[in-house]
Amino acid sequence: MTRRLTVPLAYQRAYAQRLQAALAAKGLDALARQYVVLVDRNPNVQALFIYFRGDPAGPWTLIGASPVSTGWPGRYDHFITPLGVFEHTPQNMDFRAEGTLNENRIRGYGARDMRIFDFGWIDAQRGWGKGGISSMRFQMHATDPDKLEPLLGIRHSKGCVRIPGSLDRFLDHHGILDADYQAMADAGISLWVLHPDRAVTPWAGRYLVVIDSGAKVRPSWSPQPRPAIRARMRGNEDTAD
Repeated sequence: MTRRLTVPLAYQRAYAQRLQAALAAKGLDALARQYVVLVDRNPNVQALFIYFRGDPAGPWTLIGASPVSTGWPGRYDHFITPLGVFEHTPQNMDFRAEGTLNENRIRGYGARDMRIFDFGWIDAQRGWGKGGISSMRFQMHATDPDKLEPLLGIRHSKGCVRIPGSLDRFLDHHGILDADYQAMADAGISLWVLHPDRAVTPWAGRYLVVIDSGAKVRPSWSPQPRPAIRARMRGNEDTAD
């Protein structure tokens, strides 16, 4: 992957504890032998972590981390990214980006063929007006590789989780969250969204976990994008999701 974060051991352990607590709250405290994707939506962090453990009694081990962008409140139709444990299932079928430009010349889902990981309709807090709760289509996906990917690391989406294109390809190629998709493929059910050359891990998982660590300051291991990058954005170029 091209966008990596080097997370100190103390933080790795702290996030492992938060992950376990979130899973336990959903009755998944014994989850093991599969990968789990964890996102910290905190404005001072904006990071994604891939964790694994081989035994229900063992610790979660960090595999890698990357910057992301989550919901940026203050604009119409922008939600605060919801907290919780979200299951990745073909009941909300993924799809792939067409790579076309919108009216602001932005590829909102990233380059052509990037995979959009779809978690269905989720109740989330509106980030505009008087707030309140509405349904949003919750997804994890790549973003415009030239204009928006350099801004990963700050809140910048309409509520979804934006990830680097290289991470999107990694999750897709190795089926990190594809346990249910692969079960269908193994049963002989053809799913067009799955590439035939995938090298799926035997420990594919199905859960995306979103937390807010409550961090009050920016950790040095999760730097913000340089201000000059944001300054280059013109008009509404940064409003796509």
